[in-house]
Amino acid sequence: MDILLSILIIIASVLLTLVIFVQNPKGGGLSTDFGSASQLGGVKKTNEFIDKLTWSLAGIIVVASIVITMRQPKAIVDTQKQGTQQGQEKNPQGQNPQDQNNGGKK
Repeated sequence: MDILLSILIIIASVLLTLVIFVQNPKGGGLSTDFGSASQLGGVKKTNEFIDKLTWSLAGIIVVASIVITMRQPKAIVDTQKQGTQQGQEKNPQGQNPQDQNNGGKK
């Protein structure tokens, strides 16, 4: 599942890059290349389509990234195990602290 989402993000990123290259920062872009004076309605629809496509691709990237992040396994900290390891570090021979105080004699 994560591989599919990663591939989706890559494809959407490439398409978003291409769509942004098609747009003109001053509002011309693809619509001025294909539009003529008699096709003003077609030009407007082209701009709307490119705008919607840009936002849709960006949304797909954001949603897929959040889903991948949420699917990551969480680190589980076992406090009992850590406590045991810390106790062993203090007493490397495995002796009881009471045994050390008594010199190992009972």
